[in-house]
Amino acid sequence: MRPVPPLPRRLAGPTPVVVTGTLCWLVAAVVFGMLGWTGSGVDVRFWTCVTGSGLGVLGYGVFRWQRSASRRGSRGSWQGLAGLDG
Repeated sequence: MRPVPPLPRRLAGPTPVVVTGTLCWLVAAVVFGMLGWTGSGVDVRFWTCVTGSGLGVLGYGVFRWQRSASRRGSRGSWQGLAGLDG
């Protein structure tokens, strides 16, 4: 069996996926917010999208924090993240 080559850097990095997902939640929140405020009021779809956007931002912040700790060589950090510099 041949060894499997590593993924290209642009496909292995999680940053584009996280940012794209968060932006999709944000766009959906704006759409449902506009529909809610022009109609009968905001509903669970709007608040789900707001929560998804917030969790995406929070998760990305934790990811960046752990990646910087990994670059510094902190003992408690995740290993192998320093190679995913974007």
